[in-house]
Amino acid sequence: MDAFMELLPTILALMATGVFAGILAGLLGVGGGIVIVPVLYFLFQALGVSADSAMLIATATSLATIIPTSVSSIRAHRKKGNVDSDLLKRWGPFILLGVLLGSYAVTQVNGEVLTLLFGVIASLSAINMFIGSKSAWFNDLPGALGQRIIAICIGLFSAMVGIGGGTLTVPTLTFCNYPAHRAVGTAAAVGLIISLPAAITMLIFGQAPADAPDGTIGLVNLIGFAAIVPLTVLFAPVGAGLASKLDAAKLKKVFAVVLLITGVRMLAQSVL
Repeated sequence: MDAFMELLPTILALMATGVFAGILAGLLGVGGGIVIVPVLYFLFQALGVSADSAMLIATATSLATIIPTSVSSIRAHRKKGNVDSDLLKRWGPFILLGVLLGSYAVTQVNGEVLTLLFGVIASLSAINMFIGSKSAWFNDLPGALGQRIIAICIGLFSAMVGIGGGTLTVPTLTFCNYPAHRAVGTAAAVGLIISLPAAITMLIFGQAPADAPDGTIGLVNLIGFAAIVPLTVLFAPVGAGLASKLDAAKLKKVFAVVLLITGVRMLAQSVL
């Protein structure tokens, strides 16, 4: 009982993370990882975990939470015909290659590297989200070699910073004149290709830091996983309902500013 009471504040904070991530995912259409990673990163530090260890565990735990939410999202998008199976067949093996390289890198590199990389990706994502341009940069996807390089990079960087398919896949496809709804649906499937092998690799081959919070196996905090996932799934529809009542476009810009501040703060923490 005493052990449970000691863990209770942590569990409540992790549950709040799940609620927050779920509402934002439904309200703004942002991927859970881009929310969960920074929240866990700062939460774990507040619990006495070093910045390096906090980033490693936040990355792996975020990837684990993306697995069940991706499965649910894929089912919904597949019913609407918005999952491009042909693209997944072309990109899947190369995304997986990037994921395996990125997952191995996470088990080997210093957490400062991951914090720096997340800060860069979060800042660029925030700028793209704030600008909100719908125009494509290119008329079509590049050739076979270009697509393979893109797929490897998406898998590599997503695994290294704990995000799913949406943050990198959706803007990449839309910049190449790819239909937006189909990009979102296909990105959900990419999220599963990224999160499942990455989380398993970090769970089995990752070594829990000495200052890891309770419930951490490998680099995955199982308490965080168990507390976040049900509430993320539960509150995503709540966010979607709010989107129909609120000005989601304006809220997305507000979130972009918050994300940019977070990204810059993580960049500063990694280099100072």
